Amino acid sequence: MTDLNTLHQATLPSFVPDDLFDLQFIQGAQLSPDGQQVIYALSSVQRDQDCPADLHQACQRVNLWLLSVATHEARPLTHGSHRNWAARWAPDGRCIAFLSDRTGKPQLHLIAPDGGEARALTRLPEGVSSPPAWSPDGQQLAFIARSTTPQDPEKPYRVTQNTYRFDELGNLQDQCHDVHVISTEGGEARKLTEHRLCSSPGWSADGQQILFVSRFEHDILSADQADLRSVSLSGEERAVLDGWGSVQTAAFTRDGHSVAFVGTPKGRLIGSKSDLWIIPLAGGHPECRTGSLHLGLHGNLQPDMPAMLDNPPELQLHPDGHLAYWGVQDGGSIHPYEIALSGPEHCTPVVAGERACWPLSVSDEFLLLCTSTLHCPTDLSILQLDNARETPLTHLNHDLLGARAQPEVVHLGFPAVDGTPLEGWLLTPPGGSAPHPTVLYIHGGPHSAFGHIFSFDFQMLTGAGYAVLIINQRGSTGYGDAFSTRIIGDWGNLDYQDLMSGVDFAIAQGHTDAQQLGCCGLSGGGNLSCWIVGQTTRFKAAVPENPVTNWTSFFGVSDIPWFAVRQMGGLPHEIPEVYHKSSPLTYAHRCTTPTLLIQGEEDRRCPPEQSEQFYTALKAVGCPVEMVRLPKSAHAGSLKGPLWVRQAQNEALLGWMQRFVTRTPRDDDRRSASAPN
Repeated sequence: MTDLNTLHQATLPSFVPDDLFDLQFIQGAQLSPDGQQVIYALSSVQRDQDCPADLHQACQRVNLWLLSVATHEARPLTHGSHRNWAARWAPDGRCIAFLSDRTGKPQLHLIAPDGGEARALTRLPEGVSSPPAWSPDGQQLAFIARSTTPQDPEKPYRVTQNTYRFDELGNLQDQCHDVHVISTEGGEARKLTEHRLCSSPGWSADGQQILFVSRFEHDILSADQADLRSVSLSGEERAVLDGWGSVQTAAFTRDGHSVAFVGTPKGRLIGSKSDLWIIPLAGGHPECRTGSLHLGLHGNLQPDMPAMLDNPPELQLHPDGHLAYWGVQDGGSIHPYEIALSGPEHCTPVVAGERACWPLSVSDEFLLLCTSTLHCPTDLSILQLDNARETPLTHLNHDLLGARAQPEVVHLGFPAVDGTPLEGWLLTPPGGSAPHPTVLYIHGGPHSAFGHIFSFDFQMLTGAGYAVLIINQRGSTGYGDAFSTRIIGDWGNLDYQDLMSGVDFAIAQGHTDAQQLGCCGLSGGGNLSCWIVGQTTRFKAAVPENPVTNWTSFFGVSDIPWFAVRQMGGLPHEIPEVYHKSSPLTYAHRCTTPTLLIQGEEDRRCPPEQSEQFYTALKAVGCPVEMVRLPKSAHAGSLKGPLWVRQAQNEALLGWMQRFVTRTPRDDDRRSASAPN
């Protein structure tokens, strides 16, 4: 920051927890077929005017906005307090299909770009569970919908499936999400597949086939694999790719002769990069189109805000049929790459800069981008493909961001204990004086990363006077396969040492107060937070959220038992010593660090018993420990769940750091501290 900007920042108030509910976020966008307009979904918070402080009465609404590429003027296309999202232009640009929960379950609706009343197209009992896909002639829509009735939760049921429950979805025994089609004129939707868990429907150029991804058909240790299939309008299925590996997304090529997809073949170590592949429909083996790229496609920077994209994101194929666009993570940034689908291999970034930037939609002339930085949530920009000129389209949070002091970001480059180059960032509190009380914030995954993407927790903590230290330790993505797979079978070794090297470096550089340290993290970050407090006493407080603490029991209770097997290097009975030595619970008896566990009660990824075991172990040795339980909250519930869940997480995290790192307890923490241990 310039000196003038620093002086200006010093006059502004810092972020406070309540500011979270004044931010807006892009949740998907698409260019019109002529490239002249953008339809985007914008999330914001509406509070009950009669009770504005009660977030139980607030709703996170999502509405559609239409933006002119030429003038950058935007106007709302939908209104109200419901969610309207997953908008898709008709091929002729005269209509927009989208999902809305205005009548309860999400249903397909149609609306004209010039406004008017939306028309409901489906009235399915369990709603629609995917974005719509227009047929090439604009006469039909394909989508995924649940085709089975939920079981009565009060009645007993028998479990027989390999993968019988899944985070956020719940019990899979009674779930089939099949491919459906419906005429844009209305009528009954037709189900084309039978008893599958499908996603990502997409049409062939001739409108005769629908491509989809089919999941959870393999054995319990291979449930991360997915198959590619196509189905005709008469319901005849065809295997495109069976048992090959994991598939993130796929699309028919423009000529209709092949399928392009992003995935990782089985046999590679978990954490290995994904590539773009082409497979001919006439048969043959997939051809890798990004083999020379040492970085992985998609990118996995961890935000703590609502998702920017439809999940999973869609592969963007240029109308000329020769190029694809996809995000690639490079260290702490994500850039859209242009990838040739045939001929000599060609993979090159189309924009640069310290940011997370995803390609959302492509037309003949333009590429629509969604960008985030450490200082700014999501905004849209447009890239002119013939001259690489990028133009911002939105400044959604300009007023709020301009009225708040922002942390200064210090890039950290330092060696690991074995000499491996490591990267991290320190966000320092506005107006603070070094050395700062510091929170080591650890990303999850573990095959994820931190970097140039907005996190409200970072803003909240720096606004309260803490520096936030983020490090991409071994296991992180964005630095090549050797880096991201190095922790397999060796959790808690190099990853832990990398984090401590980062803390040591921040202290040596004069940024961090060694006597005022805290740590926290979600999922894999929760695991390492639990690990840290069993290895060292240098931290004054820890806040693990939805952690793994016992790998042996995780194998039995998680919805992804294969994850433990692939991370540890074998089954529990084959390598019990690895499971034991890699579990934070093994070292919990050493812990003296005040620890606050945050646990979603409907987390099926890292179920509550993982936190409960650690809580009991710490209680047994007299370590100060408490636990915040989040009802109706899944694994990532504090990121995208109900607002009151996120508010509870924010208050708990900040309150614990104030209570034990800087010893500035708030009223609610004083009451908690007075309770007997």
